Amino acid sequence: MTRGALLTLGLIFCTHASAQNLSYDDILALDPSDSPRRAALKTAPATPAAPLPLPSRSSTASAASWGYDGETAPAHWHTLHTDYASCAGDNQSPIDIQTAFDTQLDPIAFHYTASAQSVSNDGNAVRFTYPTSKHIIVDGEVFYLRQLDIHTPSENRINGESFPLEAHLTHESLDGNIAVVAVMGSLGDDNPALAPMVQAIPAQAGQHAELAKLIEPHAILPANREYFRFNGSLTTPPCTEGVRWFVLKEAVPVSTAQLQTVAGALAHANNRPVQPLNARVVLK
Repeated sequence: MTRGALLTLGLIFCTHASAQNLSYDDILALDPSDSPRRAALKTAPATPAAPLPLPSRSSTASAASWGYDGETAPAHWHTLHTDYASCAGDNQSPIDIQTAFDTQLDPIAFHYTASAQSVSNDGNAVRFTYPTSKHIIVDGEVFYLRQLDIHTPSENRINGESFPLEAHLTHESLDGNIAVVAVMGSLGDDNPALAPMVQAIPAQAGQHAELAKLIEPHAILPANREYFRFNGSLTTPPCTEGVRWFVLKEAVPVSTAQLQTVAGALAHANNRPVQPLNARVVLK
């Protein structure tokens, strides 16, 4: 192997280890025509080291069923199984965003280049899953898009306002850190970006489908991507804490017909009530 090849291989391994520390500007500065680092970044790191817990009625984490009413409602989640003890924690999501401190928050760098692979309806959520090539960069760290869940009505609130729909784009880093980008939907005109997603939703619980049509996640993002930021948790069991939340300030339109399709597929509201803010601070 030549010295040049060894240097190239070394750069590729270096990129695999340090890609998460590259800023968005650093990545843009890498010239794809002559930089092995830029070429390597396209493929490495490619797969998260550990799978994200995907809460569902058939979760392998435990045999405990959970739901949104009766004895399995959110108020009882922490009692249903020891794996769900975090649901009674002090840093839970969602929250009502009422007071936020002005700071110089860096923009989220969205790198959504591929479409969803499948969609499922487990009775508690409508979920789109994605290959791990799509990601965001925040805090100098790469977070890979794992899934998009739809909630009706919204889980988070802004100044006490509940929205008819909220989409959660859930990401995971190689270190297992979780980041959620939340997009609110407000009643308005039919949303062309949401149309293929809504049409693909299985009409009944327990159904799963592979997607033939392209469903791009970036299409549902609003033009203004300013956000509120706080630390929280997953909003469904096991309610894992330490999640970085980014709630986009601008809502996207969604029509009555689109809302009815989503709500009809779930047959019930799937929003967890807002949780106490406690000692946390919300930034904007």
